[in-house]
Amino acid sequence: MKTNLTIPVLGVLSFLLTVACVKDTDFDQAEEVLLTPVVELDLIYFNLEAEEFYDEATNSEILTVTDTTEIRFLDDTEIQESLVKAEFFFRFTNSIPRDFTVDFEFLSEQGELTYSTGTNVSSGDTQDPVITEFTEIVEGDEITQLTMADRVVVSVTIPSSNASLQGALNLKSKTTYFLEITDRE
Repeated sequence: MKTNLTIPVLGVLSFLLTVACVKDTDFDQAEEVLLTPVVELDLIYFNLEAEEFYDEATNSEILTVTDTTEIRFLDDTEIQESLVKAEFFFRFTNSIPRDFTVDFEFLSEQGELTYSTGTNVSSGDTQDPVITEFTEIVEGDEITQLTMADRVVVSVTIPSSNASLQGALNLKSKTTYFLEITDRE
């Protein structure tokens, strides 16, 4: 006599599986979940040639060159509330035989300064470019100021320039945002 045990065995296994999975589960812990994503984004890049610091038409120096970049990531309310730290990394490659001062001004939609930082870039040579790296970490109360910005203005200042100046100043940068996301009910 043949007995089909497949259905009773599957029933017992299903029952054991259900009891085993539910028995020690604490559903109240679901409210204690903390997500900590890290987001890396490119921020600013440029390649300034030495001749951009001299106006041949007027035979005059251009000592400061500026550029504005929008920051779309920070305009989201959820991101603003979750951001706990931001790390800015700037890498300059300079083949111009001059030092530079570089200022970063973070501006609100109304044009108000919310955060600023800056660095110096070492002089280079067309045959031997110099790399200068700069890291800025923003956390604590400064995070609130940073999240009010919707654009960053970069000002590159050279102490002197002339028509025969050669080389280039290159910038590559990225931002790493550290977030903590919790249930906000």
